[in-house]
Amino acid sequence: MASEENSLLAVPTAHEAIYGRFAPDQKRWIVFHVSFAGLLAMFVQVTFVPSIPQIAKDLDSTHAVVSLALSLSVFANAIGALCWSSYSSFYGRRSIYLWGMPFLCVGSCGVALSTSLQSLLFWRFVQMFGCAGALSLGSGVIGDIYKLEERGTAIGIFFSVTLLGFTFAPFVGGAATQYWSWRNLHYSIGAWGLLEMLFIYLSFPETSHPGTLGIDKLPFRRRIHIKWINPLSSLWLLRSPNLFAVMLASALMVNTMYVLLVPIAKTIGVRYGITNDAIIGAFFLPNGLGCFGGTLVGGRLSDIVVRKWREKRRGAYCPEDRLRATWIGGLLLVPLSVGASGLITTYIGGPTGLALNILCLYANGVGVELVLNPTNSYNVDIVHSRSAEAAAACMASWSLIMSVATALIIPTIERIGVAWTDIIAAGLAVIGQGMIFLTIRYGDSMRASIDVGFSIMENN
Repeated sequence: MASEENSLLAVPTAHEAIYGRFAPDQKRWIVFHVSFAGLLAMFVQVTFVPSIPQIAKDLDSTHAVVSLALSLSVFANAIGALCWSSYSSFYGRRSIYLWGMPFLCVGSCGVALSTSLQSLLFWRFVQMFGCAGALSLGSGVIGDIYKLEERGTAIGIFFSVTLLGFTFAPFVGGAATQYWSWRNLHYSIGAWGLLEMLFIYLSFPETSHPGTLGIDKLPFRRRIHIKWINPLSSLWLLRSPNLFAVMLASALMVNTMYVLLVPIAKTIGVRYGITNDAIIGAFFLPNGLGCFGGTLVGGRLSDIVVRKWREKRRGAYCPEDRLRATWIGGLLLVPLSVGASGLITTYIGGPTGLALNILCLYANGVGVELVLNPTNSYNVDIVHSRSAEAAAACMASWSLIMSVATALIIPTIERIGVAWTDIIAAGLAVIGQGMIFLTIRYGDSMRASIDVGFSIMENN
């Protein structure tokens, strides 16, 4: 069990050398690779939303029925993340990237060729399953190559590039639907996946620490060794109070983003008379730009906080110190932005109300990422040997929680109004920040209650 304070002076030279396997330029190239894969995965997820009305028209279906593909996408994303991360601990990061991309390419072509709702749902599942591991694998790769004190900044860069997809994909999806073809869009995504698979095959090295992969520990290894690994085993990490509390708190923060963005055509669109799909998609830009800036600031801030508190502790390390970087986002920006947006949409019309809503969308993106970056880095820190699995368990849980939450958002708005819906989301975000506070305050005793293989400074 990891104690609250572990002397940094005792870090073995051999362990330090693990992070020196790659030169700085090589590390930046690796981060570029995983960021590019994450950007692709985000495009796959988000470009689908603005095209739903056109897909419904082409397949002679309804908006509500085609929206089932969103729920299926969330489920595929959760299952895929768990599968790919679990197998990456056995076969390695590089192999799993190469195995996932063909699913994405074939699934994208299948979506583009779909002539019925049944085929659309099937191929959308395959498509999302193929790219589902990008975020958790990327977090694991960065944990493999960067030391503790550098990890938050590197994860911030990774997520900032990834979130460019969240920023621009809705606009691209809306514009492609309006002026091109949603089918051609998915053919393009398939070609992008093929290009990424080629890049990884030619120039992406295995980053897992030598001797740590499951396949390396086998006494006898066949030429083609296939092993069954239970993908749900990663979820068992969440029996740790620390990981569960941070996961739930993060989900409540992400929920505020969904509350603002999922019904945006019904809230901001209807309130301010906007009907064009491309313009509705463009309203994702402020939130995405906020996420981009917030994750860069959040990553560097969390590393600064870790170093500052180590100095205060005279060189001793407490993993929960990284979570102290969440206060500005979790207690101020997130709840205030979503609560204010609901009130502005309800009571302020015209260009003034629209401008203030855009500001709230931006502030919400910054605030959410000021929380998510430190919490994602914390997950990698405390279960370093299973970092990709810890990230996948949290992201899969978010997906499952959000699949329920997104189904409730529009009915809730219709029943009690956008103002009260947003205020409730803001209150839940404050509760989430309270969970993070308790984890900071009682983290050591929480880790002592259930040990899931926590890392200590000597192997982190």
